[in-house]
Amino acid sequence: MTTNYFSAKRNSRRDKPALLAALLMALSFPGNALAQQADPALDSTEAPRRVAVRFLTEGDFPPFNYYDDEGVLTGLNVDLARALCLELNAACDIKVRPWEELLQGLKRSEADAVIAAHALSPQALAAVDFTHRYFYTPARFAVRSGGTPPEISPEGLDGRTIGVAKGTSHEAYLRAFFRDSRIVTFETPDLAREALEQQKVDTLFDDGVSLAFWLNGSLSRKCCEFKGGPYFEPKYFGDGVAIAVPKNDPQIRYLLNGALERVRLSGRLQEIVDRYFPLKVY
Repeated sequence: MTTNYFSAKRNSRRDKPALLAALLMALSFPGNALAQQADPALDSTEAPRRVAVRFLTEGDFPPFNYYDDEGVLTGLNVDLARALCLELNAACDIKVRPWEELLQGLKRSEADAVIAAHALSPQALAAVDFTHRYFYTPARFAVRSGGTPPEISPEGLDGRTIGVAKGTSHEAYLRAFFRDSRIVTFETPDLAREALEQQKVDTLFDDGVSLAFWLNGSLSRKCCEFKGGPYFEPKYFGDGVAIAVPKNDPQIRYLLNGALERVRLSGRLQEIVDRYFPLKVY
């Protein structure tokens, strides 16, 4: 069972009545976790053009796409879409649809792309294509602030207690790679975090995105901090998120991949991520 920020938030939304290994080695993510292998055709002088790029997203998935206090659509995905349009010298049209209608709208040619933090899953890949990944959902350890925290490694946590939510991919990862630690499971991630705050466990292993919000929010009472990591193993923590594009339009995938690469290399992608994640996830 893979449990991360995206899947947990999506699952909680569906529940509402009214209604995303070892540590992946640095060689796989050169420079930083946002890196992607460049498309060898990016330097072509005969690159195709688009006058406008039509995006679909949704409006209730902060900090990726949501309406702010003034009713303006904003978020990491929205800012990234606008940066890509700017890079492509194209007009940017961003429309909001309910989550369950996004990929159907793409297949009906209502848009050129969907930018709504879709995880790459076999089900999604059967319906649409995807660009390069632009965001990953790593796992992270957290410890209490102050004092001398343990070294975050299987050896450093030998005999130490690690809190984790029961039945999650994070628990499975610990049982595979931290076998000599005392793994303490909790019914929910919130209970595991509370145990760390109350010093009932030495460390906590959790989804990095959710954990970043907790550490930076009032519920943590500023008790704790990231330590070690991040951990990116796709088998346990997913293969990142990307922009969905139609299978019958390879040109838009080519264009967006090129724009993503240039936005990443310029540092603008990292600037956008930092804008919505003051406490770094990676």
